[in-house]
Amino acid sequence: MAGYTPMMQQYLRIKADYKDAFLFFRLGDFYEMFFEDALKATKELEITLTSKNAGVEEKVPMCGVPYHSADNYIKTLVSRGYKVAICEQVEDPKTAKGVVKREVVQLITPGTVMENGMLDEKENNYLAAVTENEDSTYSLVYHDLSTGENRAALLEGGFDGLLSELYNQPVREIVISEGLSAELQEALRVRLGVTLSYQEMNSTSMSQEKLIGDVTDTRLLECFAMLLNYVERTQKRGLDHLKPLQVMELKHFMTLDMYSKRNLELTETILKKGKHGSLLWVLDDTVTAMGARMLKKWLERPLLQKEAITRRQDLVQAFLDHFFERDTIRQHLQSVYDIERLSGRVAFGNVNARDLLQLKRTLEKLPELKQVLSGFEEEEVQRIGRKLNPLPDLCAYLESSLHEDAPISVREGGILKDGFHDQLDTYRDASRNGKQWIAALEQREREETGIKSLKVGYNKVFGYYIEITRANLHLLPEGKYERKQTLSNAERFITPELKEKEALILEAQEKSVDLEYSLFMEIRDHVKTYIPALQQLADQISQLDVLQSFAEVSEKQRYARPTFNLDRSVSITEGRHPVIEKVMKSGEFVPNDVQMKNDADILLITGPNMSGKSTYMRQVALTSIMAQIGCFVPCEAADLPLFDQIFTRIGAADDLVSGQSTFMVEMLESRHALEHATDKSLILLDEIGRGTSTYDGMALAQAIIEYVHDNIHAKTLFSTHYHELTSLEENLSKLRNVHVRAEEHDGNVVFLHQIREGAADESYGIHVAKLAKLPDSLIERASHILKDLEGQDEDAMVPSPGQEQEDVQLSFFAAPAVETETRKQDSRADKVITELTSINLMEQTPLEAMNLLYKLQQMAVKK
Repeated sequence: MAGYTPMMQQYLRIKADYKDAFLFFRLGDFYEMFFEDALKATKELEITLTSKNAGVEEKVPMCGVPYHSADNYIKTLVSRGYKVAICEQVEDPKTAKGVVKREVVQLITPGTVMENGMLDEKENNYLAAVTENEDSTYSLVYHDLSTGENRAALLEGGFDGLLSELYNQPVREIVISEGLSAELQEALRVRLGVTLSYQEMNSTSMSQEKLIGDVTDTRLLECFAMLLNYVERTQKRGLDHLKPLQVMELKHFMTLDMYSKRNLELTETILKKGKHGSLLWVLDDTVTAMGARMLKKWLERPLLQKEAITRRQDLVQAFLDHFFERDTIRQHLQSVYDIERLSGRVAFGNVNARDLLQLKRTLEKLPELKQVLSGFEEEEVQRIGRKLNPLPDLCAYLESSLHEDAPISVREGGILKDGFHDQLDTYRDASRNGKQWIAALEQREREETGIKSLKVGYNKVFGYYIEITRANLHLLPEGKYERKQTLSNAERFITPELKEKEALILEAQEKSVDLEYSLFMEIRDHVKTYIPALQQLADQISQLDVLQSFAEVSEKQRYARPTFNLDRSVSITEGRHPVIEKVMKSGEFVPNDVQMKNDADILLITGPNMSGKSTYMRQVALTSIMAQIGCFVPCEAADLPLFDQIFTRIGAADDLVSGQSTFMVEMLESRHALEHATDKSLILLDEIGRGTSTYDGMALAQAIIEYVHDNIHAKTLFSTHYHELTSLEENLSKLRNVHVRAEEHDGNVVFLHQIREGAADESYGIHVAKLAKLPDSLIERASHILKDLEGQDEDAMVPSPGQEQEDVQLSFFAAPAVETETRKQDSRADKVITELTSINLMEQTPLEAMNLLYKLQQMAVKK
């Protein structure tokens, strides 16, 4: 550091404590960056790279952004996963001796954003903390700095369970200890795409004790303490809005793993990664930002308690039955501000007068909202109204203090009403009288000089002045004014009288602005005492908004109220897919029934591609999820069990991040379902086995069906192109065949999208290829090949349990011509298998394994 200028030495000392962040170093009206920060920032922010003399031979790289527009640049960096340390001047440069003292006043990270412009108003912004416990469980804490929310859970499903849980939440940053294994750190970073931050394990401080509440599990408390210490270390300001820690009992909610949330497109679509086209998009008719965030939480955690679901349904039914009252509620909610996040900004110290005016207008609307709710016949709705507290004292206080046209800035005055504070009124009178005197002076001087264009102006450099254009200077008596400044087309003058009055006006203005800022800080502190009440109010309004949204959507889309049973039977009459029916531009969605009573655990679905098998499966899962969050569902009637988990294996996609093929992803997702499903679960398996050879795929598909049928007993929808599997209905007592109807007309296939009992007779794959407009010659050739294949072995089947069948094999060629060669191949195969079974693979080095593989390959191809 020797040789650098004192200012650069100060920069390097501060930067040493924030190596993983961009350091925004305040110099005058700019935030400057140096060295590696400057090189990276010029690329990320597309700003100009310059250099600066720093006391050494070579200039150091430098770039900067204006402090007044820094928010946009910070937002860009944080949205890309970077951290930004804000380093401000903390002493007056006029009184400083040597280099002005500077300190980092805030570290802005992806998980600790507070500024409105950097947040999605309809989604939480979670910072998470993860610790690994000695009993192989994981402690997990969610924290939203913008709302003050703190939630914790203990995860027993291993690291895969942790990944699924984190994947299902809008987590931007995860706090861990450096002791967490490098392998797990990398998995978190790569699989979830989040920023990792480090904080050592510490016990809670006295200031944190009130946030612990009734939580006694030390595993959760240690994780929570680590998170709180990180937040306090990075934010360096008041955190009075943080709510007590709540422990989530995950067994009280339906489990949706990361595969199911993705495959069912609950909150975002697979293709575009956007909300449009997801189930959340269909259900979100909320009016407030708070309600939208609450809806997303409910959708991600469907309930398992029938009583809680029924209570939500009763409220939805009440709002559905009262159209005009519901419409009035929606109108009132449009005036409701995001008081949940406002509470956070009040505690954080970055609230302005306009925020508090919005709060006042929200509180003014609540009595009208309470009155509407009290007019409902239903006691539950009336209870919601009674619980709403409009905080009349706070509303009156804000009404008496804040000016209706208050500016955004809290340091320029004009915030408070006249009459709120006596001393402030005195300063304002002095300032206003002085300005009236200035206006009178201007009029008097015009009359005395005869110069109608004479004006009295003001700027920060010269203060008040009299300006006369050059064309009128000859009218000015010699020596009347004192010349102050010459412009290209005018002269500016002053008088002793004007300077004297200026001193009085500016002193009054300065004192007025300073006092007004001080008084606003007192108002903010007063509002801070209402934070718990405001957070409770925000929660009540959010729930009301979600419930009326369910009613609004249910009425528009003709949804029905579902019922629940305890005998695991599924009965859906004329069920529809909620998303597809909403996005259809022409035609009507074809509804279908789903009947899975006690005698049917598995529906084996056959039918052509594009006929709607996957849609049918997905709509069952989406209907169940909608039912268990308390919403009505897209059908004429539904009687459902309470599913504890939903597992899906739908669609084909390579997992490029972890280097897994389509088939491996298929097997991993299937394994996950088979390991964790219970008889109370719902499993959707679409085209299992298509990622490998025909016989491998068919064998795996049949084995999975049998395993689910005999061991798990979960309600399962299994679609397949392997028509041979339909014979399983004869041997598996709780399997039923259904198919999607399609008809052939003039050589073309017509998809009817209707589910009927029994197996499909054709797959119509070539017809689908024809619809896709493949070349006619290709289609014709495929048809000839299909006839040849179908004629060779029409009796080939997959053996069902208990059946015996010898050497069943589809062959493209006649058997006699290859019998001898086949026997040779079988002999070589036996040798390879014998060699393979004798190997202890775990004791092989990579090089030995490669050599062994080469040897086996040679044995296999040997003539």
